[in-house]
Amino acid sequence: MDRTMLRDDQWARIEQLLPGKKGDPGCTAKDNRRFVEAVLWIMRTGSPWRDLPEELGHWHRTFVRFSRWREKGVWERVATALQGDADMEHLFIDSTIVRAHQHSAGAQKKAGQQEIGRSRGGLTTKLRVAVDALGNPLRIILSTALIKDQPVEFVVADKGYDSDAFVTAITNQGSQAVIPPRSNRLNSRTFDRHIYKSCNLIERFFARIKQFRRIATRYDKLAQSFLSFVHLACAIVWLT
Repeated sequence: MDRTMLRDDQWARIEQLLPGKKGDPGCTAKDNRRFVEAVLWIMRTGSPWRDLPEELGHWHRTFVRFSRWREKGVWERVATALQGDADMEHLFIDSTIVRAHQHSAGAQKKAGQQEIGRSRGGLTTKLRVAVDALGNPLRIILSTALIKDQPVEFVVADKGYDSDAFVTAITNQGSQAVIPPRSNRLNSRTFDRHIYKSCNLIERFFARIKQFRRIATRYDKLAQSFLSFVHLACAIVWLT
């Protein structure tokens, strides 16, 4: 079975970012590539861990290792380390709704945060994202603070983000807000319509990561597990 995703040059870019390299405590990383491919298979297909093909490793050991790397923040560190080529002229922000599968509910509170809401459409998770001027991901969170510590010239968002407090926060960090004013605003604002036309970059990013079934539908009970898959998807975006 050849269902791998990473080319040799892509693997070379992340190999030294993973645990188990020379000088790290513990076992060696001789099977890191197969393990990462196994997690990518789970993310791409949306399959249960028990359905992992034997060629990619034992499902339970793979799941335990994924969870261990999640707790150590490995997936997020890899995605962050690949951001060195980011174009920081523009910062586009938006959010998308991810439908949560019924099996994602019911985790014990002591296990960790879930970040699952309930609406007329059922269980959902809101994913808030910031991308650079090329549509590459810079920050992925399930809460707020997308623009904090992001030194960019322009912050671009739709009118859903039009509030005096948010615009002031953008201005105070030295950036310019490119946000269409709401129709009911008493004091209208001007914005750069030419820059705003590029807002489709973030929608295209959402479309890319939702090609992975594990992200298009949330199956994970814990928010941190779901975010780990999102960070891995972001790493793939940076690698392609």
